[in-house]
Amino acid sequence: MTTEYEIGLAFGAIGALLMVLSNLMKRMVALRLFALGANSLFMVQATLERNWVFFGLQTALLLINVYRLWSLRKLLLSLERAHADTSIRDWLLPQMKKRKFKAGTVLFNEGEPANELFYIASGTLKSPQFAQPLVAGHLIGEIGLFSEDHKRAATVYCETDVVCYTMSDEAAFLLYVQNPQIGFYLIRLIITQLRGELLRRPMVPTLASE
Repeated sequence: MTTEYEIGLAFGAIGALLMVLSNLMKRMVALRLFALGANSLFMVQATLERNWVFFGLQTALLLINVYRLWSLRKLLLSLERAHADTSIRDWLLPQMKKRKFKAGTVLFNEGEPANELFYIASGTLKSPQFAQPLVAGHLIGEIGLFSEDHKRAATVYCETDVVCYTMSDEAAFLLYVQNPQIGFYLIRLIITQLRGELLRRPMVPTLASE
């Protein structure tokens, strides 16, 4: 007769398979759905085996994946509702979170992992690598986000109190795939900075100019 332990192992094996498949998914929504399925099966396994620590862990992971999936669906719906002539600013800002930084705050250091984009709403940022300050309308952090090593290419700090809008790397990658207009904008911005245009001109392409 099949025991609860053996049934639990079966659920766990299927859950492990779904977890492996989730890591093979190229689209973020599919990845999250497979991960949710894996979490649910692991929770059944934990219940049958009365392993409440494992159950709590999988519950937490399930809630995280539910939140991430909800965020992705919200983003996709906003893209579907947007018009083709919508500006870059209108595409990005509704997906970004508003944050405030005091003067002297280091936004990020060169060589740190790059996991966010920043749009400057007000205030001034400076960097030892840049001759010109970064002011309202600039989008920063895109080079590190799309670089091979996923590292920050410069150190940036707040010269004044700053209000920024931020976006996670996951949301930025999804936007890049879903909206070619943003993809071309980011490529143009990165090439401009790599050519040293930021060092020679008072301004680089900004969201305000789109």
